Amino acid sequence: MSRVLLVEDTPIMRESVSEALSRGGHEVKAFSEGPAALEEARRWAPDLAITDLKMAPMSGLDVLAELQKLHPGLPVIVMTAYGTIETAVEAMRLGAFHFIQKPFKAQELELLARRALEHGRLSRENEALRAQVAGDRPALVGLKGMREELKRIAATDATVLILGETGSGKEVVARAIHADSARAAGPFLAVNCAALSAGLLESELFGHEKGAFTGADRQRKGRFELAEGGTLLLDEVSEIDTNLQAKLLRVLQERVFERVGSSIPRRADVRVLATTNRDLRAEIEKGRFREDLFFRLNVVPVKVSPLRDRLDDLDALCAHFLRGRKKLAADAMDALRRYRWPGNIRELFNILERACVLVAADTIRATDIAPWLSPPSGASASSPAPVSAFEGLTMEEIEKRAIAASLQTHGGNRQRTAAALQIAERTLRDKIKKWSL
Repeated sequence: MSRVLLVEDTPIMRESVSEALSRGGHEVKAFSEGPAALEEARRWAPDLAITDLKMAPMSGLDVLAELQKLHPGLPVIVMTAYGTIETAVEAMRLGAFHFIQKPFKAQELELLARRALEHGRLSRENEALRAQVAGDRPALVGLKGMREELKRIAATDATVLILGETGSGKEVVARAIHADSARAAGPFLAVNCAALSAGLLESELFGHEKGAFTGADRQRKGRFELAEGGTLLLDEVSEIDTNLQAKLLRVLQERVFERVGSSIPRRADVRVLATTNRDLRAEIEKGRFREDLFFRLNVVPVKVSPLRDRLDDLDALCAHFLRGRKKLAADAMDALRRYRWPGNIRELFNILERACVLVAADTIRATDIAPWLSPPSGASASSPAPVSAFEGLTMEEIEKRAIAASLQTHGGNRQRTAAALQIAERTLRDKIKKWSL
């Protein structure tokens, strides 16, 4: 569950924005003024901040500047009814992710929030997982055994399917392939296929014409156009709707696509990489994934091992993530080596980031990180609940409790929860919304 810090001095607006974000599955902490919000940000470490512009005693730009000092790179959305070009430029200069004009629709803010959160996640992971070496190319921290294999793959223009558990470093592998390829000077764009509905994803990939659907008030290029001459990564490609899979197959076969609302064919000079944490052959058997699309994507398969199978990488990963900010005591390293890492490298990164924020001492000890390496109090990660615990409950109530427990186990992370429950992330999102989890 993503953590959103909201600063808005108008009570009605604060309540409506907070409610809209909560319905979207975010944990929201709302404040009427900047100083109180910043005080909370020192303790809470949000994933996204949304602030009004005109407030007292601190303006939204002042809040933005202070948040960037506390959490460099934190995506911040600035909203206002009094926007000017000069103000928008200043907000962007201070590090704002986006500047949104009031009034706006709830779904517009939700989509913007998801994009900001995705941007923030990718920025954090890429900064943490990429070390600079000669030629300004990314070193695969914790994945160095794959370097020669990936160089050979990069030398071709073949489509690559990168397989591995959530958080294992699949996107870092994709970026390394791009950086070593003949397309390195071109753009590298990533699309999280699990984060968008089928309609939004189609527009995101192929673009749309003005008037193509309700709300399409202007023409928009899609990722296939924006990635011209470069690489497009389809993250969690298994989550694409089957109808949209057919359109993607055509692009891979013919290198041609149309924007939504247009019949004009456009050429796609893009190398496609895809990732998945699922067994696509099993998805084909269940009718959830097209076999012909699988063969088009699986030209060159690359398997990324889970962190628990390459614990020798822990020392290098920890040193890189900590970047000299803290030291790890020997007992803390022992605890990390004993842990099974269901969330892989991403979970390691999150735990160390959390420790850097919350541990006051210069050295992180086992007792500091123990609560984050254990299942919830009174629960066992490996032992199922006794049958008697479900007596008298409907199947819907059992399902609700199972999802709530898994969310707690995985710290609110939807991707890990969906993977653990073996359901699509969009299905999980619908269940969370339905039951207000």
